[in-house]
Amino acid sequence: MKTAFGWVEIHGKRYDHDVVIHADGSISKRKKKVSKAFRAEYGHTPLSGGELTFLAEERPEIVYIGTGQYGDLPLTRDAESLLEAFTTVLKPTPEVLPLLGKEKRRYCAVLHVTC
Repeated sequence: MKTAFGWVEIHGKRYDHDVVIHADGSISKRKKKVSKAFRAEYGHTPLSGGELTFLAEERPEIVYIGTGQYGDLPLTRDAESLLEAFTTVLKPTPEVLPLLGKEKRRYCAVLHVTC
C-alpha cells in the first residue's frame, strides 16, 4: 500500500478519492456527502458519525482512521463518540497504511487522501 497527496494505492489499485476498507476486505468510496453539512463549522468536511454507521453491522475488531497526508481530517463529536465503542487507531494516512499491512484482526478503515 502506498499514498501521496490526493491518492492511495491498495492491492495495486490506485484510488484518487477517500476510501473505506470494509471488514470483508472490499473497498468503497467514502460517502463524504453525509458530512458536508458540518463543513462550515469545522473548516473542512469532517468525518461524522453518519459516515460510520456501517461499523455497527460490520463489527470490526479494530478501526483505523487515516486522517490525511498531514493528519488534518477533523472528526465530529458524534464520530468520536461512536468510535469509543471500538479499538481505534487515529493517525495520518501514511502512518496507517503500514499498520494495515500487518493487521491480523478483522478491521475497517477510513482513509482520507488529502490534507
